[in-house]
Amino acid sequence: MSEPGTNGESGTDGAAPAPNAVRKLDAPETTELATLASVFEDLQYVLRCCEHLVTALSGPDSGPVQVQTDDALVEALWTGALIGYTRCFSGRIGILTDEDVAAIELPGELSSADLHAMLKKLRDHYASRHVNPREAFTIGAAQSNDGDLMGVAVVSSPRPIVDDTTVRLLGRVAYSLSGLIDGRMQEAQNKVLGVAREMSKLQLNSLPLVHLAEV
Repeated sequence: MSEPGTNGESGTDGAAPAPNAVRKLDAPETTELATLASVFEDLQYVLRCCEHLVTALSGPDSGPVQVQTDDALVEALWTGALIGYTRCFSGRIGILTDEDVAAIELPGELSSADLHAMLKKLRDHYASRHVNPREAFTIGAAQSNDGDLMGVAVVSSPRPIVDDTTVRLLGRVAYSLSGLIDGRMQEAQNKVLGVAREMSKLQLNSLPLVHLAEV
């Protein structure tokens, strides 16, 4: 994909020349491209979380990036991955749908549609504002061997953490969706390029300047 804001042409070394300036375009086509770019970045974030999770679940020496195995770290990565993944299907932005996932083939008996539904439920569980996702607690009366009351016992039951297989399946789906979004971004970028080409140099120069150092 060519660099945003360029005409898509390559220099003598095969790389797109760096622009001297970038002007902000405001059109329906630019909104579509910006939304697609945001979803694509979210999917890349999910993939990075999955890569770190595979390493954390398999041991600190199992991958190119050293990650210490820690339940808090695993939960944080998994929660972030679930939130980022589910956000890509927001009805408000209307970029990805359940049907996009259903077309992806997965190894084993679990269908991509079933995995997708499970991931959305897990997002609600891990991102709950009301329920502890890590442990369930039971309160009981503690007794001695002769049955006398000793006090109150707070017993915690840890909930199972995510497994390596589920992480890899999410990574597979996120990777496939990234390819789908990348193709749509190519089409959207061509539309934006068409809008820009219809403008004169004077019109382009009158647009707000985007400060690249702040992007």
